[in-house]
Amino acid sequence: MTTAAIYVPAVAHTKTGHPENQGRINQLLPFLDQSGMLPNLQLLEPVSATIQQLRRIHAPTLIERIREVATTGGGALDHGDTYATPQSYDLARLAAGATMTAVDQIMTGQVKNGFALVRPPGHHAEFGRISGFCLFNNVAAAARQAQSAHGVKRILILDFDVHHGNGTQDIFYDDDSVMFISTHLFLPRMFYPGTGDFQELGNGFGHGYTVNVPLMPNVGDVGYGRIFDELIQPLARQFKPELILVSAGYDAHWQDPLAMAGLSLTGYAQMSRMLVALAEELANGRILFVLEGGYQVQALSYGILNTFYALTGQDQIVDPLGTMPHEEHDVSHLLNQLKRHHLIY
Repeated sequence: MTTAAIYVPAVAHTKTGHPENQGRINQLLPFLDQSGMLPNLQLLEPVSATIQQLRRIHAPTLIERIREVATTGGGALDHGDTYATPQSYDLARLAAGATMTAVDQIMTGQVKNGFALVRPPGHHAEFGRISGFCLFNNVAAAARQAQSAHGVKRILILDFDVHHGNGTQDIFYDDDSVMFISTHLFLPRMFYPGTGDFQELGNGFGHGYTVNVPLMPNVGDVGYGRIFDELIQPLARQFKPELILVSAGYDAHWQDPLAMAGLSLTGYAQMSRMLVALAEELANGRILFVLEGGYQVQALSYGILNTFYALTGQDQIVDPLGTMPHEEHDVSHLLNQLKRHHLIY
Protein backbone atom coordinates (compact mmCIF):
# COMPACT_ATOMS: atom_id res chain seq x y z
CA MET A 1 0.00 0.00 0.00
CA THR A 2 1.05 3.57 -0.64
CA THR A 3 1.64 6.69 1.41
CA ALA A 4 -0.86 9.49 0.78
CA ALA A 5 -0.24 13.21 0.60
CA ILE A 6 -3.05 15.74 0.58
CA TYR A 7 -2.18 19.36 -0.12
CA VAL A 8 -3.99 22.56 0.79
CA PRO A 9 -1.50 25.46 0.53
CA ALA A 10 -4.28 28.06 1.05
CA VAL A 11 -2.47 30.67 -1.03
CA ALA A 12 -5.29 33.22 -0.57
CA HIS A 13 -5.12 32.88 3.23
CA THR A 14 -2.16 35.23 3.71
CA LYS A 15 -1.50 38.44 5.59
CA THR A 16 1.55 40.50 4.63
CA GLY A 17 4.28 40.29 7.24
CA HIS A 18 2.58 37.50 9.19
CA PRO A 19 4.73 34.40 9.89
CA GLU A 20 1.85 32.02 9.07
CA ASN A 21 1.54 32.76 5.35
CA GLN A 22 1.32 30.95 2.02
CA GLY A 23 5.09 31.10 1.55
CA ARG A 24 5.52 28.35 4.13
CA ILE A 25 4.38 25.54 1.83
CA ASN A 26 3.48 27.00 -1.56
CA GLN A 27 6.67 25.53 -3.12
CA LEU A 28 6.45 22.23 -1.26
CA LEU A 29 5.31 19.97 -4.10
CA PRO A 30 8.12 21.13 -6.46
CA PHE A 31 10.58 20.58 -3.59
CA LEU A 32 9.29 17.05 -2.98
CA ASP A 33 9.44 16.41 -6.74
CA GLN A 34 13.05 17.63 -7.00
CA SER A 35 13.93 15.44 -4.02
CA GLY A 36 12.57 12.37 -5.79
CA MET A 37 9.81 11.84 -3.21
CA LEU A 38 6.70 12.91 -5.10
CA PRO A 39 6.49 9.83 -7.40
CA ASN A 40 6.33 7.65 -4.26
CA LEU A 41 3.18 9.37 -2.98
CA GLN A 42 -0.49 9.10 -3.83
CA LEU A 43 -1.89 12.62 -4.06
CA LEU A 44 -5.45 12.83 -2.75
CA GLU A 45 -8.04 15.41 -3.71
CA PRO A 46 -9.33 17.32 -0.65
CA VAL A 47 -13.05 17.72 0.03
CA SER A 48 -14.33 20.57 2.21
CA ALA A 49 -15.64 19.80 5.68
CA THR A 50 -19.38 20.14 6.06
CA ILE A 51 -20.91 22.29 8.79
CA GLN A 52 -22.16 19.11 10.47
CA GLN A 53 -18.62 17.71 10.55
CA LEU A 54 -17.23 20.95 11.97
CA ARG A 55 -19.89 20.92 14.70
CA ARG A 56 -18.39 17.66 15.99
CA ILE A 57 -15.44 19.73 17.21
CA HIS A 58 -16.54 23.39 17.35
CA ALA A 59 -19.37 25.50 18.69
CA PRO A 60 -21.69 26.94 16.03
CA THR A 61 -20.70 30.44 17.19
CA LEU A 62 -17.03 29.81 16.32
CA ILE A 63 -17.89 28.52 12.86
CA GLU A 64 -20.19 31.47 12.22
CA ARG A 65 -17.58 33.97 13.48
CA ILE A 66 -15.03 32.80 10.89
CA ARG A 67 -17.63 32.78 8.12
CA GLU A 68 -18.87 36.24 9.00
CA VAL A 69 -15.41 37.88 9.18
CA ALA A 70 -14.34 36.25 5.90
CA THR A 71 -17.49 37.13 3.97
CA THR A 72 -17.34 40.77 5.11
CA GLY A 73 -13.83 41.23 3.72
CA GLY A 74 -11.58 39.62 6.31
CA GLY A 75 -9.88 40.95 9.43
CA ALA A 76 -8.87 39.96 12.96
CA LEU A 77 -10.48 36.87 14.46
CA ASP A 78 -9.20 37.26 18.02
CA HIS A 79 -7.38 39.75 20.20
CA GLY A 80 -4.04 38.25 19.20
CA ASP A 81 -2.64 37.59 15.74
CA THR A 82 -5.20 35.27 14.13
CA TYR A 83 -6.63 36.64 10.89
CA ALA A 84 -9.03 35.88 8.07
CA THR A 85 -9.02 36.98 4.45
CA PRO A 86 -12.16 36.84 2.29
CA GLN A 87 -11.19 33.29 1.25
CA SER A 88 -10.15 31.98 4.70
CA TYR A 89 -13.47 30.37 5.69
CA ASP A 90 -13.58 28.22 2.58
CA LEU A 91 -9.88 27.38 2.79
CA ALA A 92 -10.10 26.44 6.47
CA ARG A 93 -13.03 24.14 5.66
CA LEU A 94 -10.90 22.60 2.91
CA ALA A 95 -7.96 22.08 5.30
CA ALA A 96 -10.16 20.36 7.89
CA GLY A 97 -11.87 18.33 5.19
CA ALA A 98 -8.52 17.23 3.78
CA THR A 99 -7.58 15.54 7.04
CA MET A 100 -10.88 13.68 7.02
CA THR A 101 -10.35 12.64 3.39
CA ALA A 102 -6.97 11.21 4.36
CA VAL A 103 -8.40 9.39 7.39
CA ASP A 104 -11.12 7.85 5.21
CA GLN A 105 -8.46 6.52 2.81
CA ILE A 106 -6.36 5.11 5.65
CA MET A 107 -9.24 3.50 7.53
CA THR A 108 -10.63 1.85 4.39
CA GLY A 109 -7.20 0.45 3.49
CA GLN A 110 -6.83 2.38 0.25
CA VAL A 111 -3.55 3.86 1.51
CA LYS A 112 -1.32 2.76 4.36
CA ASN A 113 -0.53 6.11 5.98
CA GLY A 114 -0.24 9.75 5.03
CA PHE A 115 0.54 13.41 5.61
CA ALA A 116 -2.00 16.24 5.38
CA LEU A 117 0.02 19.22 4.17
CA VAL A 118 -2.57 21.82 5.04
CA ARG A 119 -2.99 25.33 6.30
CA PRO A 120 -4.31 27.30 8.06
CA PRO A 121 -3.10 25.20 11.01
CA GLY A 122 -5.49 24.02 13.70
CA HIS A 123 -4.19 22.80 17.05
CA HIS A 124 -4.82 26.07 18.93
CA ALA A 125 -8.50 26.20 17.86
CA GLU A 126 -10.58 25.24 20.90
CA PHE A 127 -14.21 24.11 20.92
CA GLY A 128 -15.46 27.67 21.21
CA ARG A 129 -12.40 29.91 20.87
CA ILE A 130 -10.17 30.92 17.96
CA SER A 131 -6.50 31.50 18.75
CA GLY A 132 -2.89 31.07 17.71
CA PHE A 133 -3.12 31.47 13.88
CA CYS A 134 -5.62 28.55 13.88
CA LEU A 135 -9.18 28.54 12.51
CA PHE A 136 -10.63 25.01 12.55
CA ASN A 137 -8.91 22.20 14.45
CA ASN A 138 -7.75 19.92 11.63
CA VAL A 139 -6.40 17.05 13.71
CA ALA A 140 -9.53 17.01 15.90
CA ALA A 141 -11.65 16.86 12.76
CA ALA A 142 -9.65 13.82 11.63
CA ALA A 143 -10.13 12.11 14.99
CA ARG A 144 -13.90 12.62 15.06
CA GLN A 145 -14.17 11.44 11.45
CA ALA A 146 -12.35 8.23 12.34
CA GLN A 147 -14.77 7.68 15.21
CA SER A 148 -17.99 8.74 13.47
CA ALA A 149 -17.43 7.18 10.05
CA HIS A 150 -15.22 4.19 10.89
CA GLY A 151 -16.04 3.24 14.48
CA VAL A 152 -12.51 3.73 15.82
CA LYS A 153 -12.56 3.31 19.61
CA ARG A 154 -9.10 4.55 20.67
CA ILE A 155 -7.05 7.30 19.01
CA LEU A 156 -3.68 8.65 20.05
CA ILE A 157 -2.95 12.27 19.12
CA LEU A 158 0.72 13.19 19.53
CA ASP A 159 1.50 16.89 19.19
CA PHE A 160 5.20 17.73 18.74
CA ASP A 161 4.69 21.35 17.71
CA VAL A 162 6.79 23.63 19.91
CA HIS A 163 3.59 25.33 21.17
CA HIS A 164 1.09 23.54 23.38
CA GLY A 165 -1.91 22.19 21.49
CA ASN A 166 -4.40 23.92 23.78
CA GLY A 167 -7.23 23.62 21.27
CA THR A 168 -6.89 19.87 20.85
CA GLN A 169 -6.59 19.46 24.61
CA ASP A 170 -9.76 21.50 25.14
CA ILE A 171 -11.80 19.46 22.66
CA PHE A 172 -10.83 16.06 24.13
CA TYR A 173 -10.29 17.00 27.80
CA ASP A 174 -13.31 14.95 29.02
CA ASP A 175 -12.84 12.11 26.53
CA ASP A 176 -11.24 8.74 27.35
CA SER A 177 -11.41 7.57 23.72
CA VAL A 178 -8.64 9.98 22.69
CA MET A 179 -5.26 10.13 24.41
CA PHE A 180 -3.65 13.51 23.78
CA ILE A 181 0.11 13.88 24.36
CA SER A 182 1.84 17.23 23.79
CA THR A 183 5.56 18.06 23.95
CA HIS A 184 6.03 21.83 24.07
CA LEU A 185 7.98 24.72 25.52
CA PHE A 186 6.40 25.83 28.77
CA LEU A 187 7.33 29.29 30.02
CA PRO A 188 4.18 30.77 31.61
CA ARG A 189 3.51 34.43 30.74
CA MET A 190 6.52 34.33 28.41
CA PHE A 191 5.74 31.78 25.68
CA TYR A 192 2.46 31.18 23.85
CA PRO A 193 -0.07 29.87 24.85
CA GLY A 194 1.02 29.44 28.48
CA THR A 195 -1.03 26.24 28.97
CA GLY A 196 0.17 22.65 29.12
CA ASP A 197 1.42 22.17 32.67
CA PHE A 198 1.99 18.51 33.54
CA GLN A 199 -0.84 18.73 36.09
CA GLU A 200 -3.38 19.27 33.29
CA LEU A 201 -4.49 15.64 33.07
CA GLY A 202 -8.05 15.67 31.74
CA ASN A 203 -11.42 15.81 33.44
CA GLY A 204 -14.06 13.24 34.40
CA PHE A 205 -13.81 10.13 32.22
CA GLY A 206 -10.93 11.86 30.43
CA HIS A 207 -8.75 12.12 33.54
CA GLY A 208 -5.34 10.63 32.76
CA TYR A 209 -5.83 10.78 29.00
CA THR A 210 -4.21 14.20 28.63
CA VAL A 211 -0.43 14.06 28.96
CA ASN A 212 1.59 17.27 28.85
CA VAL A 213 5.37 17.36 28.59
CA PRO A 214 6.35 20.96 29.50
CA LEU A 215 9.90 21.66 28.33
CA MET A 216 12.59 24.20 29.06
CA PRO A 217 14.42 25.78 26.06
CA ASN A 218 17.19 23.90 24.24
CA VAL A 219 16.08 20.36 25.09
CA GLY A 220 17.53 19.18 21.78
CA ASP A 221 17.67 15.79 20.12
CA VAL A 222 18.80 13.76 23.13
CA GLY A 223 16.10 15.13 25.42
CA TYR A 224 13.32 14.67 22.90
CA GLY A 225 14.60 11.18 22.14
CA ARG A 226 14.48 10.21 25.81
CA ILE A 227 10.96 11.61 26.19
CA PHE A 228 9.75 9.53 23.25
CA ASP A 229 11.56 6.37 24.41
CA GLU A 230 10.86 6.55 28.14
CA LEU A 231 7.43 8.22 28.29
CA ILE A 232 5.50 8.35 25.02
CA GLN A 233 6.10 4.79 23.84
CA PRO A 234 5.12 3.18 27.18
CA LEU A 235 1.97 5.32 27.37
CA ALA A 236 1.02 4.44 23.80
CA ARG A 237 1.51 0.74 24.47
CA GLN A 238 -0.71 0.94 27.53
CA PHE A 239 -3.43 2.78 25.59
CA LYS A 240 -3.27 0.54 22.47
CA PRO A 241 -4.57 3.01 19.87
CA GLU A 242 -6.22 1.85 16.67
CA LEU A 243 -5.08 5.03 14.89
CA ILE A 244 -2.28 7.53 15.53
CA LEU A 245 -2.64 11.16 14.52
CA VAL A 246 0.31 13.54 14.73
CA SER A 247 0.11 17.32 15.01
CA ALA A 248 3.39 17.87 13.20
CA GLY A 249 4.87 21.27 13.95
CA TYR A 250 8.45 21.86 12.80
CA ASP A 251 8.92 25.01 14.87
CA ALA A 252 10.85 23.09 17.54
CA HIS A 253 13.80 23.20 15.13
CA TRP A 254 16.72 25.16 16.56
CA GLN A 255 16.66 27.67 13.69
CA ASP A 256 12.95 28.47 13.91
CA PRO A 257 12.46 32.21 14.52
CA LEU A 258 9.49 31.79 16.90
CA ALA A 259 10.98 29.35 19.42
CA MET A 260 14.09 27.81 20.97
CA ALA A 261 13.52 24.10 21.55
CA GLY A 262 16.78 22.94 19.95
CA LEU A 263 15.69 20.05 17.74
CA SER A 264 17.60 19.26 14.55
CA LEU A 265 16.19 17.79 11.37
CA THR A 266 17.82 14.52 12.37
CA GLY A 267 16.03 14.63 15.72
CA TYR A 268 12.72 15.26 13.98
CA ALA A 269 13.36 12.39 11.59
CA GLN A 270 14.07 10.02 14.47
CA MET A 271 10.80 11.01 16.17
CA SER A 272 8.89 10.41 12.94
CA ARG A 273 10.49 7.00 12.53
CA MET A 274 9.58 6.05 16.09
CA LEU A 275 5.96 7.07 15.53
CA VAL A 276 5.70 5.14 12.26
CA ALA A 277 7.17 2.07 13.98
CA LEU A 278 4.73 2.51 16.87
CA ALA A 279 1.84 2.64 14.41
CA GLU A 280 3.09 -0.58 12.80
CA GLU A 281 3.24 -2.23 16.22
CA LEU A 282 -0.07 -1.00 17.64
CA ALA A 283 -2.36 0.26 14.88
CA ASN A 284 -1.72 -1.87 11.79
CA GLY A 285 0.42 0.96 10.39
CA ARG A 286 -2.42 3.52 10.49
CA ILE A 287 -0.87 6.94 11.08
CA LEU A 288 -1.63 10.40 9.69
CA PHE A 289 0.63 13.43 10.16
CA VAL A 290 -1.17 16.79 10.04
CA LEU A 291 0.89 19.93 9.49
CA GLU A 292 0.88 22.59 12.19
CA GLY A 293 3.67 25.18 12.70
CA GLY A 294 7.14 25.67 11.26
CA TYR A 295 8.35 29.10 10.21
CA GLN A 296 11.87 28.51 8.89
CA VAL A 297 11.07 27.32 5.38
CA GLN A 298 14.17 25.18 4.86
CA ALA A 299 13.73 23.40 8.19
CA LEU A 300 10.02 22.93 7.46
CA SER A 301 10.59 21.56 3.95
CA TYR A 302 13.33 19.11 4.93
CA GLY A 303 11.40 18.15 8.05
CA ILE A 304 8.44 17.16 5.90
CA LEU A 305 10.70 15.34 3.44
CA ASN A 306 12.27 13.30 6.24
CA THR A 307 8.82 12.47 7.59
CA PHE A 308 7.89 11.12 4.16
CA TYR A 309 11.07 9.02 4.19
CA ALA A 310 9.80 7.50 7.46
CA LEU A 311 6.27 6.98 6.13
CA THR A 312 7.49 5.29 2.93
CA GLY A 313 10.00 3.10 4.79
CA GLN A 314 13.10 4.65 3.24
CA ASP A 315 16.25 4.55 5.34
CA GLN A 316 17.32 8.11 4.61
CA ILE A 317 17.66 11.37 6.55
CA VAL A 318 18.65 14.70 5.00
CA ASP A 319 19.90 17.38 7.41
CA PRO A 320 21.69 20.33 5.76
CA LEU A 321 21.31 22.51 8.89
CA GLY A 322 23.04 20.35 11.52
CA THR A 323 22.60 20.47 15.29
CA MET A 324 22.10 23.51 17.48
CA PRO A 325 25.25 25.30 18.69
CA HIS A 326 24.18 25.24 22.37
CA GLU A 327 24.39 22.77 25.23
CA GLU A 328 21.29 20.62 25.51
CA HIS A 329 19.08 20.92 28.58
CA ASP A 330 18.94 17.74 30.69
CA VAL A 331 15.41 16.30 30.99
CA SER A 332 16.14 13.68 33.69
CA HIS A 333 14.29 15.49 36.48
CA LEU A 334 11.26 16.21 34.28
CA LEU A 335 11.12 12.64 33.02
CA ASN A 336 11.27 11.19 36.53
CA GLN A 337 8.48 13.53 37.59
CA LEU A 338 6.28 12.63 34.61
CA LYS A 339 6.89 8.90 34.95
CA ARG A 340 5.80 9.03 38.59
CA HIS A 341 2.78 11.15 37.66
CA HIS A 342 1.67 8.71 34.94
CA LEU A 343 2.64 5.53 36.81
CA ILE A 344 5.39 4.40 34.45
CA TYR A 345 7.94 2.25 36.25
